[in-house]
Amino acid sequence: MIKNKYIKSTLKLGFLPVFIFIFSHIRAQDLYIMPSGIETRWTSPENPKAGKGAGAIENGGAKGHAFDTIPAHGSIDLLHTEGAGIIKRIKLTVDDRSPGMLRCLRLAMYWDGASKPAVSAPLGDFFGVAFGETASYETALFSDPEGRSFVCTLPMPYKTGARIVIFNDSDKDLGHIFYDVEFEKWKEAPKDILYFHAYWHRNIPDLGKDFRILPEIHGKGKFIGTNVGVQADSIYGSHWWGEGEVKIYLDGDTTNPTLVGTGVEDYIGTAWGMDEFNHLYEGCLIADKEQRRWAFYRYHVHDPIYFHQEIQVDIQQIGGGPLKEVRATYQRGAPLIPISIDAPGHFYKLKEMKNPPKLTDKDFPKGWVNYFRQDDWCATAYFYLDRPVDDLPAIASVKERIRGLK
Repeated sequence: MIKNKYIKSTLKLGFLPVFIFIFSHIRAQDLYIMPSGIETRWTSPENPKAGKGAGAIENGGAKGHAFDTIPAHGSIDLLHTEGAGIIKRIKLTVDDRSPGMLRCLRLAMYWDGASKPAVSAPLGDFFGVAFGETASYETALFSDPEGRSFVCTLPMPYKTGARIVIFNDSDKDLGHIFYDVEFEKWKEAPKDILYFHAYWHRNIPDLGKDFRILPEIHGKGKFIGTNVGVQADSIYGSHWWGEGEVKIYLDGDTTNPTLVGTGVEDYIGTAWGMDEFNHLYEGCLIADKEQRRWAFYRYHVHDPIYFHQEIQVDIQQIGGGPLKEVRATYQRGAPLIPISIDAPGHFYKLKEMKNPPKLTDKDFPKGWVNYFRQDDWCATAYFYLDRPVDDLPAIASVKERIRGLK
């Protein structure tokens, strides 16, 4: 049993806010506190089972097994351990970092002997950037120091065991994977721990429908954020796609959510559009207006979203532009439905009108027109849950994961 009062108080407060605070803002006095009943272990190709005194055996200890390979349609365990503990840091790199390979490599994590993974996501997307892209960045949860590696410092506790696997779902062999998983062995885990989960999916929702960042899940836990990718449809030209609002349904919400923002860029902390920036808790790592692609993130580290029964996280598919341009876009066949007009001195709520004007009407109010549109969305949602298995669907096929990638 963990006896150290510092560790006990940390666990009582909740893993994510406290551990991330420790990782990001270590105080001098934290460095000399010695918890009891904890052992440090690493797995790597040089010691894949994290055995005591079992590392660096090959080649006389002189870098005999620094990397592994993953054959096409094969897999490798990065960690397979029994007993209680917590994963503190994962670092890895691969020699093929093409978008296609980073979408074909599938990361899965299993807790307490479960047969269904709590984490199931393409490798690249899991570590913070959509579209299987790489970038040099640092956030509170993930980093890629020079655009050539992947680091995660999310705390991931478990009671009876943990397994981390990478599956190579491609038709190509992966020649090199270097990795280490740093974890602690505990004598016993607290009864009320929350398990880490991550869910990735991709979808082009119907016109007028929201994209579901996190489909409805049941249980008690914390939503801690997401990274999202948007491939804007070229039929809308250069119109802004991000007028949609994030909506979070909590604990019995049906038609209307409890939490709602004011626009995509507002949710991640910026305003009036979205260009590239990289902050600890929010940012946009891709803002390619020429290719019409954006990849952005928002991590709820200091402001986790608690749920006690269920949660669902959506984002609306709403764009906007000046009337003349929106009308021309509509006339060339773009699927869109006007919903509001921001005109000088007045805001028209078309969905509240009994007889709203049509976009083709000569007397349609002049101004900025917000409208429902359709784009290609993907997202990785991160959350903690009071059980090792969730009820979310399986990850999409490789064909769907790599569709349209360069």
